[in-house]
Amino acid sequence: MVRLQKYLAECGVASRREAEKLILDGRVRVNGVVAATGQTVEPESDKIEVDGAPVSQQRLVYILLNKPRNVVTTAKDTHGRKTVLDLVGGAGARVFPVGRLDMDVEGALLLTNDGELAYRLMHPKFEVEKTYLAWVSGGMTLETAARLAKGVELEDGPAAPAKVEVLRQRHDATLIRLTLHEGRKREVKRMCEAVGHPVKTLSRVEFSGIDVSGMRVGEWRHLSHEEVETLRRHAGL
Repeated sequence: MVRLQKYLAECGVASRREAEKLILDGRVRVNGVVAATGQTVEPESDKIEVDGAPVSQQRLVYILLNKPRNVVTTAKDTHGRKTVLDLVGGAGARVFPVGRLDMDVEGALLLTNDGELAYRLMHPKFEVEKTYLAWVSGGMTLETAARLAKGVELEDGPAAPAKVEVLRQRHDATLIRLTLHEGRKREVKRMCEAVGHPVKTLSRVEFSGIDVSGMRVGEWRHLSHEEVETLRRHAGL
């Protein structure tokens, strides 16, 4: 027996959190009966449906996209804007993004139909690292970078400590490299604003040891077996 939301995630229907929402919305049936959250199922004998379509396990797919700016990190957009799924045609399966990148942020975005792995990669307790390059306004001093690294106070609580390097400076901006393991909304932008250096441009160059070096913006590729094993190890699987 397995919990229903976990099974839906393993089948690539959605991440575990999104699978729970499908159940709450009454869109999941088990043997013809509307399912309940926390319910367990026997996949080999139970008939499980989402929106009337039968659910079965499929080949797991893992993709790295070098996301461009002005593309929405979602499966569908009600405003008709281009989404990351529009960029990964031919993936071989229905995939969904692991977490989000703001519309104006480019860089490393994972997409998969492995809901259990996606759930763990996004869960704060596994402290999965993400690395960003940011051009910020003004000349950031090493003292300010050290303060940023210690964790600054945000409106929803203090940010966790991060790794911060000052890479380059020009007359009106500083290029910094940040590595953090939290995944709060707009966290990098809010952290930089908190120390007086608003972000001008932001890109994520690495996600849990997987980086976009050598990839053009808008390009995607399947992860290697070794890269998938790295992700699983970081996610405690």
